[in-house]
Amino acid sequence: AGVTHAGGWPLRLCPGDRPGCCCAPLSFGDGPRPMALGRCAESSDAFLSGSPAPVTFDVHKPDCTPGTLGPLLSLLRCFLEGGPCWDLVQADQPGLVASSAGPSLQPKVPPRQAHSLWGHRAGLPGCPHPAFLLPAPQNERQKAVVDAFLHAWAGYRKFAWGHDELKPLTRSFSEWFGLGLTLIDALDTMWILGLKKEFQEARKWVSKKLRFRKNVDVNLFESTIRILGGLLSAFHLSGDILFLKKAEDFGNRLMPAFRTPSKIPYSMVNIGTGVAHPPRWTSDSTVAEVTSIQLEFRELSRLTGDKKFQEAAEEVTRRVHALHGKLDGLVPMFINTNSGSFTHLGMFTLGARADSYYEYLLKQWIQGGKKERQLLEDYLEAVDGIRKHLLARSEPRKLTFVGELNHGRFSAKMDHLVCFLPGTLALGAHHGLPAEHMELAQALMDTCYQMYRQMETGLSPETAHFNLHHTKILKDVQVKAADRHNLLRPETVESLFYLYRLTGDRKYQDWGWEILHSFNTYTRVPSGGYSSISNVQDPRHPQPRDKMESFFLGETLKYLYLLFSDDPDLLSLDTYVFNTEAHPLPIWAPS
Repeated sequence: AGVTHAGGWPLRLCPGDRPGCCCAPLSFGDGPRPMALGRCAESSDAFLSGSPAPVTFDVHKPDCTPGTLGPLLSLLRCFLEGGPCWDLVQADQPGLVASSAGPSLQPKVPPRQAHSLWGHRAGLPGCPHPAFLLPAPQNERQKAVVDAFLHAWAGYRKFAWGHDELKPLTRSFSEWFGLGLTLIDALDTMWILGLKKEFQEARKWVSKKLRFRKNVDVNLFESTIRILGGLLSAFHLSGDILFLKKAEDFGNRLMPAFRTPSKIPYSMVNIGTGVAHPPRWTSDSTVAEVTSIQLEFRELSRLTGDKKFQEAAEEVTRRVHALHGKLDGLVPMFINTNSGSFTHLGMFTLGARADSYYEYLLKQWIQGGKKERQLLEDYLEAVDGIRKHLLARSEPRKLTFVGELNHGRFSAKMDHLVCFLPGTLALGAHHGLPAEHMELAQALMDTCYQMYRQMETGLSPETAHFNLHHTKILKDVQVKAADRHNLLRPETVESLFYLYRLTGDRKYQDWGWEILHSFNTYTRVPSGGYSSISNVQDPRHPQPRDKMESFFLGETLKYLYLLFSDDPDLLSLDTYVFNTEAHPLPIWAPS
């Protein structure tokens, strides 16, 4: 069956004269000379002609189920199952169709772009996304994000390669764990942005230099969301088993943190010695730390078949679910690793130390196929608790914001971290939760934008205080001197991505474009990199802090790039769920 790519590349296919499985092309190299794609068992082949020799696969499948996508034993390519050969593979942009010889060339599955087809295999480990078939930047705004990433990456590569974080002003680096945090956090961003050369160079470092046998304490939460999440996402997008092996090694080294009397994990663990402990100053962990590792540990168990990761993480969820000390679904900020009980009762916030607890209730429910009722009930109760106890409106613009509660006393204080909430609420509404969640998401999104808009630099402070009184003050957002720094955080652009993806309202793209412009104006360092700043209210002297957090590449720029995309199938929200460090993990297919 002679089938030709719209660009003129001829395609040779399996002969279709035997039952069984047939390989199908799912990835391409650069330029007019595509790479080899594979050889079916029993010497049947399917590859683009003009390539070198086809790669040999040994696929021994006793039977195949039409309509499913499965992993090769190598975990480095995917094949379509069916027999005698598949009728259709939409393996590139629309126009590249692979069809078997036979009486009918009608497709059995509807044509779709490569990343859409890839999306429908969620839940099957080891099937890589078609290699760098995500669309190239489609518009000037996406290209501007790529430019920002490359500028930041150039500084990291030149002055901080293999280290945790870049110090762009002094052209040096800082270490937190000594594990190349920025590099690992940025792996999937490079893949999504189509930066092949940079990705392959980073992959080489992971292969040759990343070793976890070192005497260093790591924070369980931070290392899980950045390193474990980053490696798992890189594996899912690239199909490269190197990343899964590294993830499994690292996950094993985090497990001693769960060896506590209460099963509530310690916040610190030495990945070399296996000794875990609470912080030096307390026996408490924060609630966000212990309840925001579940997406990653559950996925690691699914991929490896080792249930211990999922069991340990889900035991934490069960115990927190049963605890006393909540207020209409709202949780305190601290939990004791010895007793397993909440501490510092009566203090409730959606900011630091509690934020991602609420995020992961919803996202675990989505990840697991919306079957875990307890997670959904806890999330819905928490949203009701937010409405009842933490919502208020400012003056004069009457912005809806989320405050804090301290032993019954309301504070009009809102961390920038809380700006994750509009996106989370919108995501829940997309997955069938009440429509009023979307209404609240849109109101809070406007507030988070105003935290940028009302600052002289166009960048949000770390914490805002809202005016509640009818006075001569013209601005709703007030900033204290200790709170006026900006760390290049992602939460607002994250929520802008969700709101645009789910409503199609282009004002959210425009708001993100303004924020990117402000980052470029006040935080970009000419020699490479971006720097957090100390004063968002002084455009003449923003006081750069000489630090580029790893999440600027792992989250902020990734969400901006996705925000500026008009393709709803690019990392579809029906296929992927993003961890709290913006690393996409697949939603599990039904059993």
